[in-house]
Amino acid sequence: MASTEIASPCIRNCCLNEQDICVGCFRSLDEIKHWHKATRDEKQLILTTADTRKKQSPYKG
Repeated sequence: MASTEIASPCIRNCCLNEQDICVGCFRSLDEIKHWHKATRDEKQLILTTADTRKKQSPYKG
């Protein structure tokens, strides 16, 4: 793994809500499954989207 690799945001608090969004890292189930194949740009987009979800969520991780 390259040092410039973006680390997974998983905090080992995995629990999906009714929209299949993890209340630990705020990624969708599809984003979680795709993470290991995602490009650096895709990972950055996933992190940005997850951060937006976190800010809008009643769960705070």
